[in-house]
Amino acid sequence: MKLPKIDQPIFEMKIPSSEKPVRYRPYLCKEEKLLLIAQESRDDADVVRAIKQILTNCVIEDWFDVDDLTTFDMEYMFLKLRAKSVDNIVKISIQDADDEEVYPFEVNLDEVEMLQPSEVSNTIQINEELGMKLRYPSTTILDTLPEGSNQADVAEHLIINCIDVIFDNDNVYPINELGKDELTEFIDNLPVSAMNNISNFFKSMPRMHYKIEYTNKLDMKKEIHLRSLSDFFILR
Repeated sequence: MKLPKIDQPIFEMKIPSSEKPVRYRPYLCKEEKLLLIAQESRDDADVVRAIKQILTNCVIEDWFDVDDLTTFDMEYMFLKLRAKSVDNIVKISIQDADDEEVYPFEVNLDEVEMLQPSEVSNTIQINEELGMKLRYPSTTILDTLPEGSNQADVAEHLIINCIDVIFDNDNVYPINELGKDELTEFIDNLPVSAMNNISNFFKSMPRMHYKIEYTNKLDMKKEIHLRSLSDFFILR
C-alpha cells in the first residue's frame, strides 16, 4: 500500500522588479537540506545557488526562470518563501554599540517592505558623444564571479555584467558582441564622474527594509535598519 501524498498550500506574491504575480508552495525538508548544506560550506556563492534552486523548485509557474530575477527579487522572494515555509517571525539579537548590551528582537517577515528609492537614470552619459545603459544585476552574477576575486575585481565584474549597451552618436554596441578584455579597458578609461553616476545607479536599487526602534539602557533612542537576507539572520 502506498503512503498518501502530502498536499501543499499554494500562495501568491509579486516579483518586485516586474510586479508580475507568481504562485508558489512552501519549501520542504528536501529544500531546507539544500540550504543547510550550502551554509556549511561558508561560501556565499553556494548559498545563492541553493536559494536559486529552492525558488526554482517552489515557484509553480511554467514561465518562471530564476536567472531572469534581479538580486533584490531573489532576496525578497526567498524571504517571503521562508515566512510561509518555516515561520514569519525571526528572532535576532543585536549588540548596542554604546552600552554594549545585547538586545533581542522579533522581526515579522510579513512586514518587510521593498523600498523604491527615487528614480535614477540607467543611462550613463560619458561625454557628449558616448554613453551606456545599465541594468540591475541578475542572480547569475555570482555564478560567473572568478574565484579569489578582490573588491576591485568584484566591482569590475558587477559593472561589466550590468552594462546593457554602449552607444555613441552613430552606433549601438550590444554587450554580447564585446569581449571581456575590451570591456575592462573601456571601464578603466571611464572618467571619474561617469563612475560616480554608475555607483549612484547601484545605490538606487530597490531593496528590502525593516526598521527596529528601541531605547537602550543609557536612555538613547536607536534605530536599526535591516536591508538584506544576512541582516535577518535567516541564513545563519
